[in-house]
Amino acid sequence: MRVLLLVVSASITSLLIYLLNHPLTISGNKTPCFGAFLSPSNGFWQNAEADKSNFSENITSAQLQGNVSVFFDDRLVPHVYAEKENDAYFVQGYLHAKFRLWQMEFQTHVAAGRLSEIMGKGKAFLDKDRLFRRLGMVYSAEQSLKLLEKNPTTKNELDAYSDGVNTYISTLSPNKYPLEYKLLNYKPEEWTNLKTELFLKYMAYDLAGFDSDFEMTNAKSIFSSADITKLYPLSPDSLDPVVVRGTTFQNPSHAPKRPASADTIYYNSKKSNNTFIPQPDKNNGSNNWAVAGNKTKSGAPILCNDPHLGLTLPSLWYEMQISTPTFNSYGVSFPGSPSIIIGFNDSCAWGVTNASRDVKDYYEIHFRDSSMKEYLFKGKWEKSSFRNEIIKIKGQPDVTEKIAVTLLGPVMYDQQFPNVLDDGKYYALRWLAQDPSNELLALNKLNHANNYKDYLQAIENYKCPGQNFAFASKAGDIAIKQQGSFPAKWERQGDFLMPGIDSSYAWQGLIPFSENPGMLNPSRGFVSSANQLATDNKYPYYLAGRPIIYRGIIINRYLNQLSNITIADMQKMQTDNYDVFAEMARPLLLKHLDESKLSKDELNYLNKFKTWNLRNDYEEEGPTILDKWWRNLQKEVFNDEFAQTKLPLRSPDQSTLLEALLRDSTYKFIDNITTPATESLQDIILLSYKKASKDLDTAKANNYLKWGRYKSTGIKHLLNISAFGRQDIVIGGSQNSINAATRTNGPSWRMIVQLTKETEAYGVYPGGQSGNPGSKYYDDFIDRWSQGKYFKLLFLTKQEVENHERIKWNMAFSKT
Repeated sequence: MRVLLLVVSASITSLLIYLLNHPLTISGNKTPCFGAFLSPSNGFWQNAEADKSNFSENITSAQLQGNVSVFFDDRLVPHVYAEKENDAYFVQGYLHAKFRLWQMEFQTHVAAGRLSEIMGKGKAFLDKDRLFRRLGMVYSAEQSLKLLEKNPTTKNELDAYSDGVNTYISTLSPNKYPLEYKLLNYKPEEWTNLKTELFLKYMAYDLAGFDSDFEMTNAKSIFSSADITKLYPLSPDSLDPVVVRGTTFQNPSHAPKRPASADTIYYNSKKSNNTFIPQPDKNNGSNNWAVAGNKTKSGAPILCNDPHLGLTLPSLWYEMQISTPTFNSYGVSFPGSPSIIIGFNDSCAWGVTNASRDVKDYYEIHFRDSSMKEYLFKGKWEKSSFRNEIIKIKGQPDVTEKIAVTLLGPVMYDQQFPNVLDDGKYYALRWLAQDPSNELLALNKLNHANNYKDYLQAIENYKCPGQNFAFASKAGDIAIKQQGSFPAKWERQGDFLMPGIDSSYAWQGLIPFSENPGMLNPSRGFVSSANQLATDNKYPYYLAGRPIIYRGIIINRYLNQLSNITIADMQKMQTDNYDVFAEMARPLLLKHLDESKLSKDELNYLNKFKTWNLRNDYEEEGPTILDKWWRNLQKEVFNDEFAQTKLPLRSPDQSTLLEALLRDSTYKFIDNITTPATESLQDIILLSYKKASKDLDTAKANNYLKWGRYKSTGIKHLLNISAFGRQDIVIGGSQNSINAATRTNGPSWRMIVQLTKETEAYGVYPGGQSGNPGSKYYDDFIDRWSQGKYFKLLFLTKQEVENHERIKWNMAFSKT
């Protein structure tokens, strides 16, 4: 018996030793080595942070040129005071790494197509890696880095930032690695300037990566040109553009010529393709506006900005102040990149929104054979170049991605990727982010800007992603300009797949900086943007893109009505949940609904809808009723025609159906072509309401009839670990409200800056300064953000900060 017990005990011990020291595969995913992960000295226990942690520290480095003092306030926001400018970027890199190292490195791994390297085997990981390799992210970052490093300003800034990151990494022992490294069983690697550029390219993808060329081409294969115009109009009727209607624009310096063959091989061709294109969130957008002093109570301009991006933990943003002898700025930065991205300095403030322009076009390439070595272009065979991208897979053999590169861009889709291609064709991608650019120089110059002229000179360096840059200064100027490199296109160029053999379909030039739309000190007393089209149809270039219109309408309505504006007014407006789309849609729906055909329960929902205040507040049921009704209405109107094909199609925009029905109660797509009867608008509105009522019964039974429960805004950890995220946050809003909080997307940084003699600023973001889930500073801003409350931002001089009551810790950097 003793021998048996000894054998059993030894076997269990051996099994435990193996299990604790080897990763396991559970549901296809690798676990960490539990022995190391659970180790008291090196495991996750070491990441727990005491509530009363002391962040004071003294750091010496031979790479510093002078001294730097960092003062942390009670929210863990650092106020950096450097004797030399580049030392400030060194410290910024150090702080980013100290509080956000895993996040910044993980995002650059994604951008570089290295997800499989840390996540292991999995089709989803490999497909994403292949996508980013074929987008040319690494190659594009390499080319842009060459441009950045030719400029002494950005070269020195990048070098100092990378040195700061690596100085912090050099202090880490395995027990101090951020928790996610331990979970995934890998370690940090050296930071490089290329990683920063990769992060900037990733943001270009996130904000300018949406396209629908394949889906629109599929639609063209089943719909006539007239129907395409009805389904995908060039401009919404109710558009309130960034630049006021009726503005006169200068004659274009580039007059793009429509190819002679456009009618036959472009507009009227009937090609189709099964390709499903992974897309960034099309709701990525933002609001910004600036109000002139003649509309404010203080007499000084006020600038507001709230960029709408994916809600994640750790937060996308890291808040800080940077003060040097050459500039003093405050705002939010990207962990992974130097400079303040959105913020203000001693003289001015700036904020950005997405331009929502289409800067990605696909071309069908005609190769001589499957080797892809030669392709036909301008009547002759051109030689392809190739990039062999090696994708490492954790615990598996490497995969080599052979990518052909043409004059029209890298081949995104061929017979190897993705495997859904069934037409035997090849498609190259022309994307502006593939071109070398120096956005970091634009940000550097904005941080240093003193006036409107400086602002213009700064943003001229900004190429991709296209943004609406709002500006306000203590000199009294307010301005907005849509800036980026935008192709000068003929109408609908790039909306559909283009032939790659004919050079007349290639981009014929870029719109000059001076001809990008903008405004300076308009008579109405404000500038604004909210991802709507930049101009009306008087602008001489085609504004290709997929704009959003309703937030722009309500913002401009409020700003036109307001006078003696205060910061409190701007806070109330920035968190406003009113829905202009609902204001326009409700009368239409009620006008054509036959209430005599409704049951008692259906009438109950309708009465709630009639008395709804048109606000998308958390407790309201009206928004849920409208959402269910409108979704069912869209299906009844479009699904019968769209069912003619199983190919991916672009869904018509929300505004398209609303404006079509407001214009014409006999809109062509109302009738259900699969039935013998001819349906009227009244028929489909009644049918869609009855279907919505059944959906609402389900929502009521499952306790998500209230809008906040139905919408269910959540903030996910980047690895989608539920314990590291926050779900069911109590916040209203919608895509059509100024407070644009959706299920996974929303105001990622609310900022309000009043440019009085002593700058007064407020801000909040849905996260916290620390990237450590074990820290109380990980998500401590979320409740205040969801409640629509703000923090007063401490924009302090070195003398003020030293004895300020909210300063808690001091970090001193000095030269060795």
